[in-house]
Amino acid sequence: MTGIVAAQSLLSILSETIGVARGADRGDLVGRLEVLAGKVRDPRRRIVVAGLANQGKSQFVNALLNMEVCAVGDDATTGVVTALSYGAQAGAALVVAGAGGGEVERIPLAVGEIGTVTARAPQARGRAVLRLEVEVPNQLLGDGIVVVDTPGLGVHGTGGAAAVLGAVPAADAVFLISDASTELTDPEVEFLRQVRELCPAVAVLLSKIDLYPHWRQVFEANRNHLARNGVEVPMLPVSAVLRTHAMRLRDEQLGLESGFGPVFQFLREQVVARDQVAVQRTIGLEIGSAAEHLALAIGSELVALRDPERAAAAVRELQSARTAAEQMHRATAAWQQTLGDGVTDLAGDVDHDLRDRLRNIGREAEEWIDANDPGRHWETVEEWLTATVGTALGDNLLWTRARAVDLGERVAAHFTELGAVELPELRELLEQNGSRSDSCTLADLEPDLGLGHKLLVGVRGSYGGVVMAGLVGTLAGLSLVNPISLGAGVLLGGKAFSDDKRARLAKRRADAKMAVRRYLDDVAFHTGKETKDRLHRIHRLLRDHFTAIADRTLRSLDESLRAAQEAANLESARRAERATELERRLRVVAELRRVSDSLRALPAAPRPPALEARS
Repeated sequence: MTGIVAAQSLLSILSETIGVARGADRGDLVGRLEVLAGKVRDPRRRIVVAGLANQGKSQFVNALLNMEVCAVGDDATTGVVTALSYGAQAGAALVVAGAGGGEVERIPLAVGEIGTVTARAPQARGRAVLRLEVEVPNQLLGDGIVVVDTPGLGVHGTGGAAAVLGAVPAADAVFLISDASTELTDPEVEFLRQVRELCPAVAVLLSKIDLYPHWRQVFEANRNHLARNGVEVPMLPVSAVLRTHAMRLRDEQLGLESGFGPVFQFLREQVVARDQVAVQRTIGLEIGSAAEHLALAIGSELVALRDPERAAAAVRELQSARTAAEQMHRATAAWQQTLGDGVTDLAGDVDHDLRDRLRNIGREAEEWIDANDPGRHWETVEEWLTATVGTALGDNLLWTRARAVDLGERVAAHFTELGAVELPELRELLEQNGSRSDSCTLADLEPDLGLGHKLLVGVRGSYGGVVMAGLVGTLAGLSLVNPISLGAGVLLGGKAFSDDKRARLAKRRADAKMAVRRYLDDVAFHTGKETKDRLHRIHRLLRDHFTAIADRTLRSLDESLRAAQEAANLESARRAERATELERRLRVVAELRRVSDSLRALPAAPRPPALEARS
């Protein structure tokens, strides 16, 4: 068994293992195996499409699915995370946060309203919009693909890269769309670095190559940018327009020029094949674990039947092992304390890491504000702040993942007596379906009052100078308005104008700093709640995972002890018949072990190589 096993073969292997576990009355093993069988029958593979605004994300999704489902246009952009999946009939639903923190609610929408949905959709009635779910009858989606279109990175009111990163942990592949008009920007490269840590299959799609003849130079420049930053991902030039025309005209040559062939090749090799290998390894581990548990009871009973003299010794060994396992199960204080203390420490460290990153951002923003006029560049400040905060939240998420894996390994060290213990998959627990921090926005500054106000300030200041100098001049026989009084008016008017300018600049700087602090405080407040919820999920998963390991071990020893004791008291006439049945089951279990070893021996799928540009 060296290649990828077909789904039907995997289901057959799982069904056989489930049958053996059910025959041994091991419902705990049956439940875990049936969950795996369900994943084999219904493999959902999520493809996340991300990128800056107006890079052609929605147009790419439409071309990929060969249907107009996402709104496309200069003034039309994806406002919320949109998940496209298969449905016999077209339909849509807006998923919003439950009132008072309760269960999420799905609000039906007409398919025609998809392009108008934003994070502040009136249908949500003020509640946070988590995502938009759309079902359409489509062949690609019918094969188990779920395409997730995301808001533009850094778009006002969308939460920046952090909002998109919330959908990445559960993804099987991520496509970053960047058009061929310009080279990759720093936010895009930083986003790729973070995504590469969360998703096994990532690619950059250089879009709109039909519009820009110089796309090959941009392609080479992008490849150099990625190499300098140590980001190893393939880059594929594509044209959604050519793909759309090719599908409409059934033109094979246009289809080749569109570049979608390598995209589907990437999906086949780096998503479907990689997922199949991962599923097979998981199945191999579960079958091997089930075989070990089943073999323990069958082997113990068989030894007692074949050699009654050894039965007593076997029973004593099993009783000793059961006592040790029971003590480990009951005295869970050690690993439970490691887990509890680890989660508490992790919560404090993650919160400190986040606040430290935000404080550094705030300090950098204030230094820039002190050196510049924020009123003239406030939109640029907002764009920079959103992108930088998004990067900080993404790095904090990656750090949380690394620390959670380390905690799981430390807890698993308490179970070394049971052999190698597999850790649960933590990647999907990092997924954030919507984020309250997405709604945090930077307050606007007071606009410049214009030329009229500046003239009024100058005239008001010059009035006193003209009057005072004119009155002094009248003592010398001059008129109230004379060259001296006019000069004094100009000087005092200029000073009043300069003082007002400095005062307003100081006020703008103070308002800008206050707006930045308030924005960062709001982000820290909302993100802190999301982090706590994420850590609670990790805590529950690790606790349930290791508790289940202890429970299964104890039950297997109980079953083995009971079987050995019953075999010792079995009548001689039935011993041969029972031994024959157990030998048959043991051969089945041995075969399951062999299959498990074969599945676990499959090589890991290689990282995708960088593809060359077409000539």
